[in-house]
Amino acid sequence: MNSSTTVRTARRRTLRVAAAALTAAAALTLTACSGSDAAGAKPVSHSDTAKAAVEFSGAGSSAGVQGSDAQASAGAKADAKTGAAGKQPGSAHAAAAKAASPVRTQRLADGISKAEIYQLGDQHYRAKIVARGSVLATMETNGHDDGLDANDMFVTLTLDGQVHSWMGGGHQGPGTFKLAGGWTAKVTKVGELRYRAQIIGHDGVAATLETNQHDVGLDANGINIVLSSGGVISAHE
Repeated sequence: MNSSTTVRTARRRTLRVAAAALTAAAALTLTACSGSDAAGAKPVSHSDTAKAAVEFSGAGSSAGVQGSDAQASAGAKADAKTGAAGKQPGSAHAAAAKAASPVRTQRLADGISKAEIYQLGDQHYRAKIVARGSVLATMETNGHDDGLDANDMFVTLTLDGQVHSWMGGGHQGPGTFKLAGGWTAKVTKVGELRYRAQIIGHDGVAATLETNQHDVGLDANGINIVLSSGGVISAHE
């Protein structure tokens, strides 16, 4: 081995030793720094961990919470709606039961028909005219009396649910006619199946009846009056 080779080998060894020394020093320095940081660092608590987790999750966690709240709210609303739909006040049940069955049944003037009277509300009644099991006509009060001409049998239904019926006594309008109870009826035709009757007393016109393809009736101080859609008027005390 010559001198130059010996020198290069020595240099390599020196460099390796220096590198090893530097690595060891760096490791010691890093260990010392780590120890120093660990000694001076503040311990991480459960709350800090939780806070960090929340901050990390960010909007996603917020959306998840909002979604859960929305689902809970929707469920509560659905339950409330279902409960409201399934629950009815006792008064509604009572009204439905009352409307389903007649308050009374009354025989009519022809001796064949009868009226089934139903109460639907305050001053609100319905009367079904029934003969031999079939409903021939329906009358209803809703803020006013009602009347019917059923083949020359006249029927009135009043606001208090009273039914009156009589046979005959009709006058064919147009014209002016004397009625029971001292009333006078002036009947005029105002259209197809549409007649108007002014009920006149001592003090002038007391009431007006008008048909519009439907018979009408009136209780005029105890005198029952019917005007048919064909212009026939009849009254009975």
